[in-house]
Amino acid sequence: MDIETYLRDRKKRIDSVLATFLPSERDYPPTLCEAIRYGVMGGGKRIRPVLAMAAFDAGGGQGDVILPFACALEFIHAYSLIHDDLPAMDDDDLRRGRPTVHKVFGEAVAILAGDALLAEAFRTMSRGALDHGINPDVAVEIVHDVAVAAGWGGLVGGQTVDLESEGRDIDLSTLEYIHRHKTGALILTSLRTGARLSGISSENLEAITRYGEKVGLAFQIADDLLDVVGDSATLGKQVGSDEAKKKATYPAFVGVEASKRLAQNLVDEAVSCLTVFEERGEPLRQIASFVIRRSS
Repeated sequence: MDIETYLRDRKKRIDSVLATFLPSERDYPPTLCEAIRYGVMGGGKRIRPVLAMAAFDAGGGQGDVILPFACALEFIHAYSLIHDDLPAMDDDDLRRGRPTVHKVFGEAVAILAGDALLAEAFRTMSRGALDHGINPDVAVEIVHDVAVAAGWGGLVGGQTVDLESEGRDIDLSTLEYIHRHKTGALILTSLRTGARLSGISSENLEAITRYGEKVGLAFQIADDLLDVVGDSATLGKQVGSDEAKKKATYPAFVGVEASKRLAQNLVDEAVSCLTVFEERGEPLRQIASFVIRRSS
């Protein structure tokens, strides 16, 4: 399969649905609604919703039940980026080649847009569960998983340790904690969400979980590498900012080549977890390899 075509087609499908779950330009208050749409619809590869869809397919899922949940995961990702870009956090002016939300709408509205998107994610999931008649036990498990991944035990916790580690000497276990929580947690729960909605067995859910744990860490290592070897025109944001801010990254800790080897080893281990899915797991295999190609 051609992974570029697969990702492009899935992104197009997600983008066509995302807007239907967002407030329109005619909704009130208009500034907030415009900021929300700006923060979500400004591009990106939609990796998290695509992973949810790929896991849904790998588990034998049928129909469109995955779509509201996939969109909700993207809302959480978008909220985290809006807040990450704020002056109190990473203080970035560009995101995906455009001015960041706070540069366009101001810091206060950016904070509120992020807050609204986090709430909207849970509204979208709960509405999707009701509309599609999802087993309540499955729906509660998914919502619980996503809440953990988005909260102090996941994304927010990882971001906190990341901020506290700037300019400090930390050990490798702390660096891994940052990456597994700040980035890996939402990637993992995206996969588990898609798998659960497919009606997957507990054994195969465990295989997806092992895959997600390894791919999530590899994805953030690849992002670290892109900040060193990438270019602003391609990425749509400033590069070299991690080093400038003395952030904890794998290239800074173990070097560029060792980081590439570690990411490749993680991808190889992730792919080995997918044997039980046979051909249905091919998109997940290809996505894992794509993670490495982004930074090579």
